[in-house]
Amino acid sequence: MTSENAPGSRWSDLDRPPLNASALRRALLQPGGLWTSFDIVPATGSTNSDLAAKAGSVQEGAVLVAEEQTAGRGRLDRSWTAPARSGLFLSVLLRPGPQVPVERYGWLPLLTGVAVATGLSRAAGVDMSLKWPNDLLVTVGGEERKTGGILAERAGDGGVVIGMGINVTLREDELPVPSAGSLALANAVSTDRDPLLRAVLRSLEQWYGKWREAGGDAGLSGVQEAYAAGCATLGRRVRAELPGDRSVTGEAIALDGAGRLVLATGDGTRETVGAGDIVHLRPAG
Repeated sequence: MTSENAPGSRWSDLDRPPLNASALRRALLQPGGLWTSFDIVPATGSTNSDLAAKAGSVQEGAVLVAEEQTAGRGRLDRSWTAPARSGLFLSVLLRPGPQVPVERYGWLPLLTGVAVATGLSRAAGVDMSLKWPNDLLVTVGGEERKTGGILAERAGDGGVVIGMGINVTLREDELPVPSAGSLALANAVSTDRDPLLRAVLRSLEQWYGKWREAGGDAGLSGVQEAYAAGCATLGRRVRAELPGDRSVTGEAIALDGAGRLVLATGDGTRETVGAGDIVHLRPAG
């Protein structure tokens, strides 16, 4: 950052200091590495929208971070908001290229979930789990709560923009809904956003590299196994609400090779649902 870190600035005495852009660039922009540019803006509507708009003019590995998102989006345009500098709000541009068939791109948000959960578990010292298809969960007072979400959207030139929103220091009175959580509420050993952001992006670089080297094969790359191991949805009875007021209820028993959820229904059949088909996935009796 520039003057925002200067003594006497309006940020310097707050509990939520700004990210250190120059230190993060030095740590993340390495020769031969995935990350090619790193920008922080004080506030924006949506990092996904901003990065997608300039996808044609930046390289793969562009990273855009906002200290505050005023119109952050989840799946199906659900809103995601949080106080300034209370979390990690970022988007990255990936271009899996000719090595990965387009039909395997559906694994990218699941892969990102594995990477974020892995990175934050180490850096923040919290147990994290994944709710299929795109939620990050922590435990607060014995209750699972959503502390983050992932949104993948296609961009120009064969690119995919992946957005991540993670609540870091939100207090109970700041939560958008009672079922939300934060790393702080989950008793994280660290809520310093600089090392947390480094951990997330380094973990994503590692998992994305394995997946791309395997031609997007989630089994061969280990992504499918890792996601299943950390997925709180598997083994539970759920109701998948689908468009047109249709729903499917059953036990979530597996992820298939395309990253879809396999449900064992009460009549002995198996139903497969994809992330693009789901309106809501809720617990069922």
